[in-house]
Amino acid sequence: MRNAFADEITQIAKSDPSVVLLSGDIGNRLFDKYKESNPERFVNCGVAEANMVTMSSGLAMSGMKPVAYTIASFLIYRAYEQIRVDLSYHDAAVLLVGVGGGLSYASNGSTHHTLEDIALMRSLPNMQVICAGDPLEVRAATKAFFNDPKPTYLRIGKKGEAPVHQKAIDDFEIGKSICLKRGQSVALLATGNMLPNCSSVSDELEGHGISSSLYSFHTVKPLEKECLEEIFAGHEYVITVEEHGRLGGFGSAVAEWLASQKQPRARLLTLGTPDKFLLYTGNQEEARKKCGLDKAGLLEQITDFIGST
Repeated sequence: MRNAFADEITQIAKSDPSVVLLSGDIGNRLFDKYKESNPERFVNCGVAEANMVTMSSGLAMSGMKPVAYTIASFLIYRAYEQIRVDLSYHDAAVLLVGVGGGLSYASNGSTHHTLEDIALMRSLPNMQVICAGDPLEVRAATKAFFNDPKPTYLRIGKKGEAPVHQKAIDDFEIGKSICLKRGQSVALLATGNMLPNCSSVSDELEGHGISSSLYSFHTVKPLEKECLEEIFAGHEYVITVEEHGRLGGFGSAVAEWLASQKQPRARLLTLGTPDKFLLYTGNQEEARKKCGLDKAGLLEQITDFIGST
């Protein structure tokens, strides 16, 4: 995903002289092509994420289109006050790109896990929250920001994420989900880097005789409520899946919406990481297995939920 972002922002900056890329002392080789094309519009802010956010806000209010990029756990937790006061409060059109969302940096331990960021960012007024599901969604979301710049948090994975979309997403819209597959019984609603796993789980459910739909809810805020109405009216079960804590994230956003609805047909199950620190060091797939977010764990939880009703 990070390679897709680097390539896309480089292409955009070539044709838009107002684009400025700020980095929190990472991605130096990743952005070599960007720096070759736009050396005067790349700022390495060092390990000073709070300053980077404040600089970005000032640039936005001066007519530029800043993009602040660093590891998600450092960007959100270290600079949250600046994001709230300097960016959201002023409705400054900055694209905050958090790389390695969720358990992408699992090998570095709990300090590098980013499992509360969706909850924090969607609680801020004026802030859009996008969690890209694959490299093509990263490209499309980056383009979409520049079509209508607003304060936006773009959460992406690290590297090696499997593509789910087969071609470029020309009709991508912030606040609009993407239906990848239509079924009758179960609706899988994935956000962010769980999309590939959900795609595999959907295929497995079909093998068990369970008809399933698959949606990419790349935008957590604003949430597409019209689509949710159709989903809950047309299925027996709705499952939200995210590499984020169960509290306050995408599943919570859907549950909050659902609480105001009258007698929904479908039952809701929200899947994410447990409400505790993961005191385990291993690769991302091993960490997902510990949390029940690998393919086998997801399938077991979903079939147990369906079987219990």
